[in-house]
Amino acid sequence: MKSGILKHLMALVLWVGVAQGFALAEPLRDLASIQGVRDNQLIGYGLVVGLDGSGDQVRQSPFTQQSLTNMLAQLGVTVPAGVNMQVKNVAAVMVTATLPSFAQPGQSIDVNVSSMGNAKSLRGGTLLMTPLKGADNQVYALAQGNIVVGGAGAQSGGSQVQVNQLNGGMITGGALVERTVPTRFSKDGIIRIEMHDTDFGTTENAVAAINKVMGAGAARSVNGRVIEVRGPMVESAQAAFLARLQAINVTRAAARAKVIVNARTGTVVMNQSVTIDQAAVAFGSLAVVIDQSVDVNQPDTPFGGGQTVVTPNTNIQVQQQQGKLQMVNRGVRLTDVVRALNALGASPQDLISILQALKSAGALRADLEII
Repeated sequence: MKSGILKHLMALVLWVGVAQGFALAEPLRDLASIQGVRDNQLIGYGLVVGLDGSGDQVRQSPFTQQSLTNMLAQLGVTVPAGVNMQVKNVAAVMVTATLPSFAQPGQSIDVNVSSMGNAKSLRGGTLLMTPLKGADNQVYALAQGNIVVGGAGAQSGGSQVQVNQLNGGMITGGALVERTVPTRFSKDGIIRIEMHDTDFGTTENAVAAINKVMGAGAARSVNGRVIEVRGPMVESAQAAFLARLQAINVTRAAARAKVIVNARTGTVVMNQSVTIDQAAVAFGSLAVVIDQSVDVNQPDTPFGGGQTVVTPNTNIQVQQQQGKLQMVNRGVRLTDVVRALNALGASPQDLISILQALKSAGALRADLEII
């Protein structure tokens, strides 16, 4: 009983906070990263062996035979010149991995293996030792191990259905770090924080929150994305300082109104800042009319102590040759227009054209992005 009451109270508090426009604070670690603390991409070229006849065809992938010959020569096996090795159990692959920040020699990382020839499948294959290099052409890890190809296949009544990609797989912990990347995030005690998004409002909120916790003058904004924080000079104390810094709660500034439309699926995503003004759009057999009316609400009795309230209403009319749909809502919302158009079976292209027209006319108070 108490648990149920507590849940209802928590839901009520959350609803009241949202209704009053309170913005929820987020930890700084979710909004920003520390300059200098970053991952690094690795890449390598290798061979996969142990395939069940599903490897590269030598005639169409000559680099596989050349790579196999070079590898055997390094192992002390000499292949006579002019010999055409018909090896169907070998495939040439590209190996990629991400080297995390502060990774130390001996630690393992995951690798992705992808066929670069005409192999039919990498299932059951084993990746031979493959050096993984960084952008500076230095070897930072060595990869080797059995490849796991995900997905599933089904076979029924002599017909086979494949729903997975067999030319790629991964090796969990398949690479060992051989060299670390020097990471320096503090210079003379100054640590630079990089916000994920360029927003002067959120950046200033972060500066104010840091100064409130760490003391006045601890942080200052360089621009709309970068914050400089004065931290301890001693390296041993910087880890604890950054842990406190990333746990500071920061309130986001109001998001910029934006509408994103997927032209292929007709999906429309918008934030709560999107509004729409009065407008009229005619497109083919569709006609969208958005206007406003005013309702005046007076108290029941002349001297009842009430107050006269003027409430704006939004009338959205979407007309089509086959019928007419009228929606009356309080407040101007683009979702009402989209819902009305979808109810009449408007195609994604019709929706995009209408939104573009509303944007061009200045009625759509938001940025329109079509992907």
